[in-house]
Amino acid sequence: MVTITGYEKRTGENGDFFLLQLQGDLEFAYSQKTGQPYATARKCVIPCTFNEVVCQASIGKQMRGSIIKMAVEPYEYTVEETGEVIEMDYRYTYSPQEEVIDEVQPARTEPTLV
Repeated sequence: MVTITGYEKRTGENGDFFLLQLQGDLEFAYSQKTGQPYATARKCVIPCTFNEVVCQASIGKQMRGSIIKMAVEPYEYTVEETGEVIEMDYRYTYSPQEEVIDEVQPARTEPTLV
């Protein structure tokens, strides 16, 4: 499931339009610097045909689907907190399919008779 957490107003060549801000489920990752775990959630924006009133009313609603990592041509990204410019080769995007995580099931063992 993804949750609509907000919206953004943009201006294009055909006038103003809105983007919905989406956030995925809670997940855990590990810091590349410290190796410590932290909680995070994937986020993305998608365009919509809604006006601002509908966008505002949509905040908090949940939709089926997931936010997936998608490979793209490399681009430069500036980290807001530090001003560091890094090269990225992926972005997050909405997928109407629920992300399936393969889990390894423990082997079943039969009781041993002695």
